[in-house]
Amino acid sequence: MEQTLKITNVLSDPTRYYIYQYITQRHKEVTVQEIADNFNIHPNVARLHLSKLEDVNMLASETQKTGKGGRPSRLYRLSDDVIQLHFPYRDYQLLSKIAMQSLLSLGEAAKQALYDTGKRFGQELIEQETSRPAQFNESLSFEQKLNIIKNAAIMSGFHPEFEANEEESKIYFQIFNCPFKEVAEDFSESVCNMHAEFLKGMFEALFDSVELVERANMLNGCESCSYHAIVTK
Repeated sequence: MEQTLKITNVLSDPTRYYIYQYITQRHKEVTVQEIADNFNIHPNVARLHLSKLEDVNMLASETQKTGKGGRPSRLYRLSDDVIQLHFPYRDYQLLSKIAMQSLLSLGEAAKQALYDTGKRFGQELIEQETSRPAQFNESLSFEQKLNIIKNAAIMSGFHPEFEANEEESKIYFQIFNCPFKEVAEDFSESVCNMHAEFLKGMFEALFDSVELVERANMLNGCESCSYHAIVTK
């Protein structure tokens, strides 16, 4: 409870809250000067905000020599700690691990059920985003479909980046935040396969078919989970 109060107190300052949001969307380390410039505040004020966020383990930092002599610069990044606020206390992460372990103990049929369910939830996410019957999706342009997937990915907390080549019907995208990361660390193959099916479901809700290829995975030390999708309009 004490940690929860500290976190809510730190985020109660609007500037500090938006600084944290900015860092989550940057996908890379930031400096005090970068925050000062982007929020039009003095570097000492920026440093104070960053330190407050680090005090509650929302950020982590390290020093880096500039190579020019003088004082090393300090770089701030998102902490690996999971920040969860529940009133009263709930442990959904533990529940997820218990559910996964129980499910996987039932064998290959249970794994397939997990993947099928992941795909269905991906499809339902897009259907909720469009609020349109599937038969009308063919009237949407490639760009409109891509924007629907982008918005759904953002709302799902993926912190995504997209790049598309409409002529080749290819969509490249990166996910910088895996909402299943902590459970995936214990059940990497099953959770990553389920997540891939979830993404397939999102695309298949809008395109006739999709071939999804994984290019990088955060669990292998990459900075993001990266994919390219070859779609049929």
